[in-house]
Amino acid sequence: MRDYAGRVCTVTGAASGIGRALALALAGQGALLALSDVDAEGLDETAEQARQLGAKEVYADVVDVARRAMVQGWADTTAERFGQVNLVVNNAGVALTASVDEMEWADFEWIMGVNFWGVVHGTKSFLPHLRRAAPERGAHVVNVSSSFGLFGMPMRSAYSATKYAVRGFSESLRNELRREGTEIGVTTAYPGGIKTAIVRNSRAAEGTDRAEVAAIHDSLSKTSAQDAARVILTSVRKGRSRVCVGLDAKVMDLGTRLLGSAFEPVVHASIERATAKVARQAAKDTAGTLS
Repeated sequence: MRDYAGRVCTVTGAASGIGRALALALAGQGALLALSDVDAEGLDETAEQARQLGAKEVYADVVDVARRAMVQGWADTTAERFGQVNLVVNNAGVALTASVDEMEWADFEWIMGVNFWGVVHGTKSFLPHLRRAAPERGAHVVNVSSSFGLFGMPMRSAYSATKYAVRGFSESLRNELRREGTEIGVTTAYPGGIKTAIVRNSRAAEGTDRAEVAAIHDSLSKTSAQDAARVILTSVRKGRSRVCVGLDAKVMDLGTRLLGSAFEPVVHASIERATAKVARQAAKDTAGTLS
């Protein structure tokens, strides 16, 4: 897929964050868009911005990726409306902060439904349509995992489980398609800390200081959603099978490969530094308010 002009591109989780950045980047390159999210208001905003950027056509629909029938219906409608599908980005995702002891079963099922089953639903629903795409137009799947799909973070066991699952599913899919000799490409994206609201909008165990968790995430997040979208779309054009997004994701990938479990203290130290930084800032803000 040399470029996106005139290609039919689908993005889940398009109401905000990386999903919105991907949609707008594709719009600016002349793609035809099919966008989905559970956030109707945010999705409408993305669609309107995409039109203003020159997207030739935008089809936006409220879809819960955890519900197979909804995803299948959206996929079939997209293919019927545009005549073909060239790029599928399974990006929708949610977060959960809780230890294994603390997490509720319902929360585990919820995050697995969105982060893992959402990817499976999107892939299986669109794959037959990708197979029918004109060879000269290209066909590609992007499944968004995470740097936490490279390293199991404390208090993120459920989230990491979903992202490791996306990793394994995507690698197997890529190898199946390669053995078939098909031209459908598969890219797995591993974003590190991205400046989005995913943690701010996440679920957490009872008693968790959500503001502190969000502040730590913000402190560790160095990559903008726009930069993440650019890296992902460039990787698709270059036919890369995997892409680490952000320096932190690259460090995580290299560290786990070279050091194995010896990399764990490095990560723990990074978390402690970020936690201490947030605590110092909170104390400073409190002192300023009292004065």
